[in-house]
Amino acid sequence: MILKTYARLFSADCDATLATLERLHGRKAHLRFRFGEWDLAGVGDMFIVAGTEQSLAPIRDSHGPVIVRDIEAIEAELLACGATITQPIVDVPTGRMLYARHADGLHVEYVEWTDELVERFIREPQRAGRLSSEL
Repeated sequence: MILKTYARLFSADCDATLATLERLHGRKAHLRFRFGEWDLAGVGDMFIVAGTEQSLAPIRDSHGPVIVRDIEAIEAELLACGATITQPIVDVPTGRMLYARHADGLHVEYVEWTDELVERFIREPQRAGRLSSEL
């Protein structure tokens, strides 16, 4: 069910944070876009969410994103495990997402990527023998 996991990093300056991470990874970000008030970027297994303190406040306690194959199946499993859905499924630039607070209190973002992104950033690298951290 889970295809990829990211470590979320919060920043006030996406460009500055990304410059360091791209240098450490030895490659450019594989994802970069704006969503609402946030600048977002993915490099390797790190995901930058940049914005003002006020815009980041609602998600500061969250982890992820966790990339999944089927968001409805994940939602059903989460509910069966006693989780509370804190953000119902919505469309986002990369596919669809939800936020859930697990029974133990952990707050996690789950994202179902579009088929094109799954192929480009998961299946194709797997066939080439590359790790997701090498994206």
